[in-house]
Amino acid sequence: MKKVISIDRSKLPTEQPDPVIMNRWHCDIPMAAYVKPGESFRVECFDWTGGQIKNNDSANDIRDVNLAPCHHLSGPVGVTGAEPGDLLVVDILDIGPFEDSEWGYTGIFSKEKFGGFLTDYFPNTAKAVWDFNGIFATSRHIPNLRFAGLTHPGIIGCLPSRELLTEWNRREGELIATDPNRVPPLALPPNPTDVILGGLKGAQLEAAAKEGARTVPPREHGGNCDIKNLCRGSRVYLPVYVKDGGLVVGDLHFSQGDGEITFCGAIEMAGWIDMHVDLIKDGCNKYGIKQAMFEPGPVDPNYSQFLVFEGISVEDSGKQRYLDVNLAYQQACMHAVNYLKKFGYTGEQVYTILSCAPIEGHISSVVDIPNACVALQVPISIFDFDIRPNSQGPEKRVPASDLAYET
Repeated sequence: MKKVISIDRSKLPTEQPDPVIMNRWHCDIPMAAYVKPGESFRVECFDWTGGQIKNNDSANDIRDVNLAPCHHLSGPVGVTGAEPGDLLVVDILDIGPFEDSEWGYTGIFSKEKFGGFLTDYFPNTAKAVWDFNGIFATSRHIPNLRFAGLTHPGIIGCLPSRELLTEWNRREGELIATDPNRVPPLALPPNPTDVILGGLKGAQLEAAAKEGARTVPPREHGGNCDIKNLCRGSRVYLPVYVKDGGLVVGDLHFSQGDGEITFCGAIEMAGWIDMHVDLIKDGCNKYGIKQAMFEPGPVDPNYSQFLVFEGISVEDSGKQRYLDVNLAYQQACMHAVNYLKKFGYTGEQVYTILSCAPIEGHISSVVDIPNACVALQVPISIFDFDIRPNSQGPEKRVPASDLAYET
């Protein structure tokens, strides 16, 4: 496989011998490499923090992580002949961890560091480290659990145009202005601290750093969509906004549940991704496409039996909300947390399982006023004991254990 982007993991992202790392979206970033339509190639990637998180039993690194430079992404890869309005077709051929680094991690972040989907229930910093054995993941921090990962890139997209970048900053800036002191913030404005923009240097780098869009949210171009089914074998359709497209990838995940609910909620890893690219000229106009789209690949963990936890849009206090899908999903998650704790897991352990195991989340109904209904599907066979209800009641099967916490 032709390798177009290599990284040196013995050096910091800012010390790479070649300018192949970026951590903001900007239209002026030079291409780090070029491929032609019809070519297959390999890209190497740091984990999203750039190597800040270690394989140990302390969550101090999660607590102290510097989020200003995150995510650390590889690219841009130029596709010869790509022009604005074209559709870039990307086949994800394969993904994996580096052979000397077959492990990953999941983190629970404090509210001050963006928190997570259930941050009001689980405010403390914590970490789970996972070992990979082929397609399977296990963790010394969460016993009695083993599952097949659905490996995928958390981030993939093309560079934005000047117009699109300006629009992102406008609309997100307006949102921030509605509650500028909120914790966690409503959105992240451009921040020139610790900016890495590939081969940009000098005055160009200084100017772009002040307006480059943060990589945290998904946007029209794809970006940090964190879709677990965008896995090996998937075909991704990405709108092209600048000459040569500028394909960027990173934030590789060994596994993730729908929602990635702890924020650092997949099994994050450093590794490589093999891709094949092609072009559909004027594809965005031909098909009326304004947003990235994809076809799921044929690779999927073969789990057929699930225990499904329902959630509705009613607060813990009993207050009724109107068709609130976000609240309904939180309620489904807490339903699962409270249930699985009966077998000996801590709440934080279950929170982590729901975030990174192959959990299915489905919106079941948004028309039956006043309650939205969601379904959280937990595969039964990822546990080494039966989690289904029976007449004898739950038996504590999990030995006393917990995640790694701050020391």
